[in-house]
Amino acid sequence: MMMEIISSRNNPKIKRIRALKEHKARQNSGLTLVEGIFPVGEAAAARTKGVRIETIVYAPSLLKSAFASGLVEQLAAQGVVCLAVSAEVFASLADKENPQGILAVVRPPLYDLEHLNPTNAAWCVALVSPQDPGNVGSIIRTMDAVGASALLLLNSDLDPYHPGVVRASMGTALWMPVAAAGFESFVRWTRQHAYTIYGTSAHGVQDYLRQDYRTPCVLLLGSEREGLSANQRAACNALVRLPMRGRATSLNLAVACGVMLYTMLEKLTAQGK
Repeated sequence: MMMEIISSRNNPKIKRIRALKEHKARQNSGLTLVEGIFPVGEAAAARTKGVRIETIVYAPSLLKSAFASGLVEQLAAQGVVCLAVSAEVFASLADKENPQGILAVVRPPLYDLEHLNPTNAAWCVALVSPQDPGNVGSIIRTMDAVGASALLLLNSDLDPYHPGVVRASMGTALWMPVAAAGFESFVRWTRQHAYTIYGTSAHGVQDYLRQDYRTPCVLLLGSEREGLSANQRAACNALVRLPMRGRATSLNLAVACGVMLYTMLEKLTAQGK
C-alpha cells in the first residue's frame, strides 16, 4: 500500500503541530513536542507512566533507523496517528539542524504538590525561578541517574515540558514527576510532610561534604542569577556551600545540582536509604 506523504508546510495538521514550538500553544493544549529517535522511544515507553502519544510525524527519506521504523509501525498498529512527511516539512517542525526524521506530539501527565508526599517522592529537587530549559533538562537527567523522586519548579514561568527540557533530559523528563508551585506553598507542603530542606548557597556555613543528609528531603537551589534570597535561605533546615577555590564565584546550576545529588546519593546509600 502506498503511503501518503505530506509535502506542504501549510497542511492544517502540520500547522497545528508547528504551533507547539511556541509556549502559548503548549500551555493551551497541554501538548508538547518530543524530537529524536531515543526521546520518542522513551515517550513510547513512558505510556506506562501516563504519557499519551497523540501523533507521530516521520520523514521516510530521513529515517534510517530500523528501531525507529519499527516504532512507527508498532504505534500505528496501536491506533496512534502517524503522519509521513517530506524532509522539507519535517525540517520546518524540527529544532535540530540534522534531524533524525521522527518526532512525537505528546500529552504528559500533570502533577501538583497534592500528588507528592514522602511515600512517592522521598527525595526531591526544587529550583527557584529557573530560566534555562537545558539546565532543567540536565538536572532531570541527573535526578533520574541517582534515583531522585520528583522535581519542583518554584515561582517559575518555565514550561516543564519545553522541548528543550525534554531533549536535554534525553527523554527522562517524561518519567519524572514535575510540579510547579509558589515558594510559600512549597514551604507549607514541606512542613506538612516533615521534609528536610537542604539549601545550597555561598552564604552556607556547612561544607556540603560534611552535611548529614536524610530523607524525606528536598535539595533547594536558587535562580541562576541570584541564588537563594534571604527569605528562601531562612526556610532551609540546613544551608550548605560548595567550595570555590579559583576565580569563579559560582557553578552552572546543573553542574552544582549534579555535584550535590551524587554527594547525597553516597551519604544516603551509606545509611541504607
